[in-house]
Amino acid sequence: MKSTSPVTAALRVGLFSFMIVGMVSLVFHATKNKIADNERQALLDNLQTVLHRDSYDNDLSNDVIQLQTYTIYRARKSGAPVAAILISTTTHGYNGDIRLLIGITIAGKITGVRVLKHQETPGLGDKIEIKKSAWISSFTHKSLSDMSTRQWSVKKDGGNFDQFTGATITPRAIVNEVKKTGLFFQQNQQIIFQ
Repeated sequence: MKSTSPVTAALRVGLFSFMIVGMVSLVFHATKNKIADNERQALLDNLQTVLHRDSYDNDLSNDVIQLQTYTIYRARKSGAPVAAILISTTTHGYNGDIRLLIGITIAGKITGVRVLKHQETPGLGDKIEIKKSAWISSFTHKSLSDMSTRQWSVKKDGGNFDQFTGATITPRAIVNEVKKTGLFFQQNQQIIFQ
């Protein structure tokens, strides 16, 4: 059997690597628009879980700003502001950060809240997920002006929102974060819709 010189072997490995990189690059360029479209649709699907698509007529995915720690999608109808969807994170979860999607109308009504990401205890704190419990829907149609500050808390703290048996920390963190985000939106509407 004829042996291959080290130089020939190195050239073959180099050529093979070049071909693999070229193929990966071609696949990336051929699919990048499809990937971007899929990511955009997934974002819109998420946003529409907290704000019905008939309530606005602009492109939410392109009408977004960052203000302080909030990512804010601005909803408009015929050019006029109607609502906003804020991505907010509380650091007071039982097992770390809880990332929320919160829809709020210009009048201050909550249109919906969904949990985007959390690490809460399965079977206890994970009831914040809409797939596991309807608890997160208890915010829908409520506003800060409907309740006092004390009422805008979990029942264990004298408020109106249920907590979970054995897992008060998680619902308390979310109730407080939704209240805080609602106050932020009330106080910054003019800046948000400039």
